[in-house]
Amino acid sequence: MARSETTVFGRRRPISLILLVYIIIGLVVAWNRHYITSALLKSVLSALLAVFLWFLVLLGVDLHVH
Repeated sequence: MARSETTVFGRRRPISLILLVYIIIGLVVAWNRHYITSALLKSVLSALLAVFLWFLVLLGVDLHVH
């Protein structure tokens, strides 16, 4: 039984590494083809800040990234 657990854990890391490399290459290609722009990144960052710091939004703090 210990051998099958080792095999499962041994295979899990390379799959994660391959997935990470795949995502990084996809981000680079999308950036080069202008699917991802600085304006999009600013909008996403503003949205994430508003979600995680919602209590500041309720207090009137402007979390828009300019």
